[in-house]
Parts: sequence; structure tokens; C-alpha cells
Amino acid sequence: MTRAGVYSLRRRLLGWLLISTAVIGVLALIDTYLEAVKTANIVSDRVLAGSALAIAERVVVSEDGALEVDIPYVALEMLTSAAQDRVFYRVDGPPGQFITGYQTLPSVSDMKGQTTAYDDAHFRGEQIRVAALARSASTGINSVPFMVTVAETTIARRQLTQAILLRSALRLVLMILGAAAIVWIAVTVSLRPLYRLEEAIAERSPNDLHPIEQSVPSEVQGLVDTVNSFMVRLQSALEALRHFSGNASHQLRTPLAIIRTQLALSARAGTLDEAHGAARKGDEAVAHAERILAQLLLMAKIDATGSNAPHPLARIDLTALAQGITADHVPRAAETGIDLGFEGAGAAFIRAEPLLIGELLRNLIENAISYAGRNAEVTARIIDVAESVLLEVEDNGPGIAKEQRQMVRQRFARGGESQAPGMGLGLPIVEEIAGLFGGRLTLSEGATGKGLKVTVEFPTAKPDQRP
Repeated sequence: MTRAGVYSLRRRLLGWLLISTAVIGVLALIDTYLEAVKTANIVSDRVLAGSALAIAERVVVSEDGALEVDIPYVALEMLTSAAQDRVFYRVDGPPGQFITGYQTLPSVSDMKGQTTAYDDAHFRGEQIRVAALARSASTGINSVPFMVTVAETTIARRQLTQAILLRSALRLVLMILGAAAIVWIAVTVSLRPLYRLEEAIAERSPNDLHPIEQSVPSEVQGLVDTVNSFMVRLQSALEALRHFSGNASHQLRTPLAIIRTQLALSARAGTLDEAHGAARKGDEAVAHAERILAQLLLMAKIDATGSNAPHPLARIDLTALAQGITADHVPRAAETGIDLGFEGAGAAFIRAEPLLIGELLRNLIENAISYAGRNAEVTARIIDVAESVLLEVEDNGPGIAKEQRQMVRQRFARGGESQAPGMGLGLPIVEEIAGLFGGRLTLSEGATGKGLKVTVEFPTAKPDQRP
């Protein structure tokens, strides 16, 4: 199976190396060619200038005032080469006077004030290099100007340039091939730790989520650390899931057994009252199971959302929300013989998600009703302080011992010896919802030293804040 986006690091490095080296090599070859042409011209131009000077030394003024020259053929032999270049010369006297040589040989038209000048030209269908030397011959009274022009074909120059260029190109190709081999070997050796890492992970059992301890290069250590961190979180999540599933199945098994028992009792009931009693107890078990399922779903939602996930925050009046939810629970509290009240005046604003805060309030009040006992007093209270809003639910029931208060914050843990139905998710749900919105949960005794006071402190939502 081919995976999309998979590529070879070795091939990619080699590709970049070859492309970049080829570009640099072409630029280097162009520069080498220009330098070779320049070098060949400098060397050959010196020979041309030497030949022209040798001829100029043999130019003299005759008795009748005309210029004469005895061509030293050794000067022309200086230009002979293995490439069999052809040599041409020309000597001109004062302007318009041709003395000797190839009369149609082009010369340098513009000396630019110099005594020696060079130029490229064509002669008899061939490209030539021309050197012109301006001198003068003395008559004893005055001097007669003349110009010596020497030219040769450029076969030897081109061969020298090509030889330099080919040797440079050969060295460059060998360098590229050597660099490619070095990169191939270096990448292969450097990737060996990754191959060992791959083998170590492949040999692991699917249930082995311990951190990877394989030695890897520093450039890959960050990736390994990230994988290790993910594996630790995954292992914690799986352990929490197994723990959560086991406890949830245990908690649901009891109400389902009660329901089946009451259904069986109602089927065997001898009187209508006995049937009604079994149905009532079965209905209570169904209500308890519904509450367990609701709490499980809420806890699953909180776990899936997480504290780093965005929530639709709103600026809500906690006083009005708490007062309404407390009022909704007054009938149930009265049925269990509990005096449920509310304290708080004036708006107290926090920034949170209304549905989750409502669930937090319901958990606190229902916990207090379930565990405070008959004839107890339960008070929901909102206190607005300088930078915080305090939500308190206080009762004067049996409370929770100090040594158990940390334990009851854990899921499925229950404090005290109360026989009230429940599965120990109320306070953990409260604490996790509070944490989503910057809140902090505190457990302490009631005002009279009895019972339990649960305090959740939220940061105040300033009037100028916006969702």
C-alpha cells in the first residue's frame, strides 16, 4: 500500500545537491571559459606584440627618405604552433602609404592614443587576432611614423580555451560524483538510528505504551519526546477509560438488579398495594439509573471536551441562575424533610457556559439533599467579592471528615457512611466544570462546625469584557 506524501530523504538530499551543484557548476564553467579566453588572449597577444616589435626594429629610412623594412622571418616563426595557425603581417608608412605585407590585412583602426592595440577581425574567411604597433623612424632631422600590423588565426587559442574548459568540466563532474557518494554514505549512516527506532517501535506489543528510550540524533529527539508525551497521555487515557468503564458497569448493575427484582415482586404480588410498592421502588431505581447515565454522559462530555477546548462563553448572572435552580429543587428537598434556602442579593456576573454551570449547581444541591439527612438545612449562597464570585452550598448534616475530603474529589469515591444512592461523581463533575472556567473548588466545615460547605470561586466578569 502506497502512503501519500512519503518520500526518500536520501533521494531528496541528493536531488538538491545535484541541482545546486549543477547550477553552481554551470556558472563556474562560464566563468572558467571567460577566464580561459582572457588567459589565451594575454599569452598570444604578448607573442603578437613581440613579433610586431621585432619587425618594427627592422624598419629604416632610405637615402631618398622612403621607409624600408627587412622582414626578420624569425619574428614570424615565433607565432608558429602545433595548431598550424596562419600568420599575416603588414607594414604601413605615413597615412595612405603601404610598404609591404598583405595589403588587405585589416588593422586596428582606433589606437586610442596607445602605441600597441589589439582587435579581433576576419581575413580571408577566417577569424584572426590582430596586433598593431605604432612607431616612428628617425631621419636625423625629423621622424617618419609607421605602423606594423601582425595577425594570426585563432585555432591554437580556441584549442587552449577548450582544453581548459574540458579539464574544468571533468574536475567538476568528478567533484559532483564524489560529493554525491559522500552524501549517500553520510545519509545512510546518519539514518541508522532512525532505522533502529523504527525496529524498536515495530517490535513493541500494542499494549506497551512506555516511553521510547532509543538513542537518536538531537534533530529527531524533539519528535521522540513528542511521541513519548503522547504515549504517556494515551496510556493515562486508556487506564482512565478502563477504570471508568469498570466502575460505571458496577454502578449501573445495582439499579438494574433492583428493577428486575421489583418487577418480579410485582408479578408475584398478592395484593394491589404490594404491586404498587414494588412498582414505586422499581420507579425509584429507574430514576437512579437515569441519574447515573446522565452523570456518566456529562463526565464523558467533559473528558472529550477537555480544558483546552473552546467553549461558547457568555457573561451570566450567577445569582439569578443559582436562585432559579435552587427553587426547582425545593419540592424534592421538602419530600426528604430538608429545609432548602437561598442567600444572595444583587447580580454577580461570571463568564462561563450556562448549561455546564447549571449542571454544576444541580450536582451541588442534589449532593447536599442526598447526604445531609432528614431535618437538615441546606443553603445555596452567592457572595460577590472584589475580584471573585463565590458559590457556596452549605449544610448542617454529618459532613465529610478532613482526611476524606481529598478522596471524594476522585471519581467514584464516596465519603462518610451515608446510605444515600449515588456513585461518587458529583464533586468530581463540579471540580472539572469549575476548572474549565477558571474556578476553584474548596471543601470545609459549615459555619457551626458541623456539616459541609462546598465553595466554588469564579473570577468576576468585568462589565467591559466581551465574549
